[in-house]
Amino acid sequence: MNKKTQQYQQVATGVLSGVGGSANIASVTHCMTRLRFNLKDESIPKDRDIQNIPGVIGVNRAGGQYQVIIGQTVNQVYDALIAAGELTRNAPVDENLDEQPKTKLTFKAVGNLVLNKLAGCLTPLIPMLIAASMFKMFAAILGPSMLNVIGTKTALYQLFVLVGDAGFYFFPIMLGYTAAKQFHTSNIIAMFLGAILIDPNLIKIVAAGKPFNVFGIAMPLVNYANTVIPVILSVWVMSYVERFFKRYTAAAISTIIVPTLTIMVMLPVALCILGPAGNFIGNYICEGILAFGKLGGLPTIIAVGVIGAFWEILVMTGMHLLMLTTMMMIFAQSGHENFVTLGAVAASMSVAGMCLGAALRIKDKDQRALAWGYLIASMVGGVTEPGLYGLAVRYKRPFIGMMVGGFCGGLYAGMTTITAYIMVPVANFLALTTYVGGQTANVVNGVLSGVIALTVAAIVTYMIGVESKPSQPFEQEFKLVEA
Repeated sequence: MNKKTQQYQQVATGVLSGVGGSANIASVTHCMTRLRFNLKDESIPKDRDIQNIPGVIGVNRAGGQYQVIIGQTVNQVYDALIAAGELTRNAPVDENLDEQPKTKLTFKAVGNLVLNKLAGCLTPLIPMLIAASMFKMFAAILGPSMLNVIGTKTALYQLFVLVGDAGFYFFPIMLGYTAAKQFHTSNIIAMFLGAILIDPNLIKIVAAGKPFNVFGIAMPLVNYANTVIPVILSVWVMSYVERFFKRYTAAAISTIIVPTLTIMVMLPVALCILGPAGNFIGNYICEGILAFGKLGGLPTIIAVGVIGAFWEILVMTGMHLLMLTTMMMIFAQSGHENFVTLGAVAASMSVAGMCLGAALRIKDKDQRALAWGYLIASMVGGVTEPGLYGLAVRYKRPFIGMMVGGFCGGLYAGMTTITAYIMVPVANFLALTTYVGGQTANVVNGVLSGVIALTVAAIVTYMIGVESKPSQPFEQEFKLVEA
């Protein structure tokens, strides 16, 4: 038996004992980072004891479940837990399918629902955006704007550009798919609706500037390429339209009638009402954020610093999803962003700095090794959760170092008025490539803001020290949700 397997078994047996053994477990499954227990008696587990088990990052009680946060090795620990406790294996939890408790209809509840739906539509597209952004970065770095290794007319440069642009130009089609998953409607028809919005013929009509109508209804001339809100609104309404036709159409002809009538109804709705309205909302939000970033002066500088300081707290509470959604809309529609991204990148670097400072200060051999592991997970893997829960939440003091580092990095970014040109939705060192695309000074200052955040966080964390004993978990105070 290798050392890794033994470690997984030790974590599993420790957790199993902590929750009251197999007899107290009604069922157990896992998600991306957590073991999720349905316990017969939830008073048995002692949060402090379980959190102190080596390999456990934290605990949380939510939705009637007792959740033990393990991190990226949760699959292996789950396997060991099933074997040790002779438990029934359950399928991993799909976060998008978690049953949501019925809540009273309030402004807050509606706001949370909208936020969750937006996040559910956009989050699955992050891998595509990463790939597209990386190709745009290759073109920017190797092209005339920086290293000038390849010319704009070379096949390689044009290949990088077209691949990068494709990820954003065809965004409405991909978004149609993810929106359909959220609103429980036909994936293919939703993608078709997204394709209609960016059809070259429609774009030509818009570019011509001549009046056009849909079944006699005047159509506003709007280009929906790279947009976000129009297709989400359209797919949401489409889910009700399709459901209506499915209910009142005979099964023998539903394959032909339902999709045809659904699109027939959605054409004027999407092109004449929802599309223009969604485009207006998206532009209003994006232009507002960009305008705030362009104001300059002390308010904007401090605001970017505040985002850098509090970003990870927003991540832990799930409130960052609104800003992420806004960032994605801005990048998709304008191709750059100069406010939220600056603080977010600085915050990501500050997590790595906190891990570094803690690793240098902690005396306990095992805890120090974990801190170095958290640093690697953050800087290379782009996973900040181990550092957040394993150090900031666990010991509290490192939280101060992380926030000070994020504030200083964001402050410098705001002072130098840098701009993010490439959306790189990862939290590792590659996040600094978001500043590639403008002048060389923009890249230099962007990298310096990250270095400042990392260095200050490391120094402050090292100076204030790390408590010898973990503090009482305070995840429940924040009612944490997984990012």
